[in-house]
Amino acid sequence: MTTLKVEILGTGCKKCQQLEANAKAAIGNRQLEAEVAHITDTMEIVKRGVMKTPALVVNGQVLSQGKLLEPDAIAALLPS
Repeated sequence: MTTLKVEILGTGCKKCQQLEANAKAAIGNRQLEAEVAHITDTMEIVKRGVMKTPALVVNGQVLSQGKLLEPDAIAALLPS
């Protein structure tokens, strides 16, 4: 099994923190191995082409931006 690289992009606001918690819940529910990182540097976020936060990035691909996804929605986006 390959370890997923999951990143939450956002400045650390309440929605960003909740997206991180929801992503960790989704990963746990799916019993996947993943590294979860929270990127708060604005220049790094813009460099990745993200203009709305919070954003969810999995294995380098932006899957969502500007939305607070629930754990079930995140789980559906994660690869097996």
